[in-house]
Amino acid sequence: MSIRRNATARASAAFAAVALLTTGCADQDGNASAPRTGPPASAPHGYVAGAQEAAEQQSRLLLNDPETGDTRVLDLITGKAHEVSRRQGTTELTTDGRFGYFHTTGGTHVLDGGAWMVDHGDHVHYYRTRIRDIGRIPGGPGTRIRGDAAVAAVTDEDGRARIYRRTEWEKGKVGASRALAGAHTGAVVPYAEHLLALTDDGKGSTRVVVYDREGERVASPAAECEDPRGDAVTRRGVVLGCADGALLVRESHGAFTAEKIAYGGDVPEAERATDFRHRAGSDTLTAPAGDRAVWVLDVTERTWTRVKTGPVVAANTAGEGSVLIVLETDRSLHGYDIATGKHVSATKPLLTKAPESGTDGTGGPAIEVDRSRAYLNDPAGNRVYEIDYNDNLRVARSFGLDIEPDLMVETGR
Repeated sequence: MSIRRNATARASAAFAAVALLTTGCADQDGNASAPRTGPPASAPHGYVAGAQEAAEQQSRLLLNDPETGDTRVLDLITGKAHEVSRRQGTTELTTDGRFGYFHTTGGTHVLDGGAWMVDHGDHVHYYRTRIRDIGRIPGGPGTRIRGDAAVAAVTDEDGRARIYRRTEWEKGKVGASRALAGAHTGAVVPYAEHLLALTDDGKGSTRVVVYDREGERVASPAAECEDPRGDAVTRRGVVLGCADGALLVRESHGAFTAEKIAYGGDVPEAERATDFRHRAGSDTLTAPAGDRAVWVLDVTERTWTRVKTGPVVAANTAGEGSVLIVLETDRSLHGYDIATGKHVSATKPLLTKAPESGTDGTGGPAIEVDRSRAYLNDPAGNRVYEIDYNDNLRVARSFGLDIEPDLMVETGR
């Protein structure tokens, strides 16, 4: 059995420098789990109480069958699937890299996947600890949760947001939350020790508002985002999907700016980029562009590329020169060169049952990507495939399961 050896860097260095944590490297490590009075004098750099530090990324897949509620955590280092509490009726499964969020009509259940990383910019620490159920927080279908190393922002479908301290979740309990004043359009996103939100200015425009960690409004970059849908955090800033393209919000030396990355032409609503997928730490985003194409947004270069494909079920990429990976309705994965749009590789049919197009993010087959591998779930086949996208989409491993993994996210990144 092969073990992935490449390390990954996820999220910006700003994520490690958060207001509820002190900015020193040793202090960040110390607050990555339950509070303590300080490590033993002989503790090495990167010490985290109650966690084991590892030399490589400790990726795990959270898997759920909404119909039965069966839930597993698949450890990609050991290949072992761990049974955890059942979560029946899950309408969506999301993650912030450590915690999994099982959205149901009765609220959102938080699960600590027990694997995470801390990015210090010039080096990365990887940790693993026990898997445990944290509890339920209010917010049913339509709730959006975005987090960084210090806080999690939970925005309900009416735009009301509550802020939770991650340190409480790291201790195994939900803890108290506080409300963020006002109603917001889209998710509230923690970024650079602040909270970013989109609000209606009362004049028919939607604008970016920046709050500090206490909820005080501190900035409002001069930019509009019509009909906002979709968001992603990259090393270059926060990307917000807008009707005419994307809005990139950045922080530099305490100042926030917003820059429009336009499509460069009229795009029908059905072909807009609204569901961004990417490798954590990458600045290359993907999103379906209708049923037979995929948008690729290079945040570094500020460019959009529309890659024509077959009927799209799911798409993702590792960025940095890697292929665009597309699951199509022929049950196969296809690789496309992003620069030229050329079809360069394909697998044999992997899925047991032909999927419908446009299911990514709402259950069914999905593609998760990290620095060295991609993962594809086959619900009808009770299986997950590990794909080496650097080797013509070669199937590196196949994991048989005792459940139908209809929902899947990757943690430990």
